[in-house]
Amino acid sequence: MTTNVIDGSLWMANAVQPERKTGNQILGKDDFLKILLAQLENQDPLNPMEDKDFIAQMASFSSLEQMMNIANLMQQWMQVSSRDALLRYSEWIGKTVHWQEGDATMSAVVKSVTQKDGNIVLGLDNGATIAADAVMTVEQHE
Repeated sequence: MTTNVIDGSLWMANAVQPERKTGNQILGKDDFLKILLAQLENQDPLNPMEDKDFIAQMASFSSLEQMMNIANLMQQWMQVSSRDALLRYSEWIGKTVHWQEGDATMSAVVKSVTQKDGNIVLGLDNGATIAADAVMTVEQHE
């Protein structure tokens, strides 16, 4: 009589992965702790996890937590930096700016400063808008 062997790796390769509720494909520190806790709860009592393995996993968790803290701080810094740029350019309101358009040098008085898609945009008295990066000179409006 012949028997067919079922290869479990084929099933696992085709298994549907459950969708993460966070919408994020990166494991976070909560996920890491859940995995560690599951390992501790389900370990073989006759062959428990060795101390060095546990210490290595805790060190990995500590590193993960520190990297996440750094990422959060960088995000906060970017937000503050963005607002800082807006405040710096607001000093240009009421001043004349000069920029190059083709071969001509243009000038207008800045009436507003806004931020769009991470870029500073100047609203001018002639109704036009230009990127702050395009400005060559700024002078006090007379």
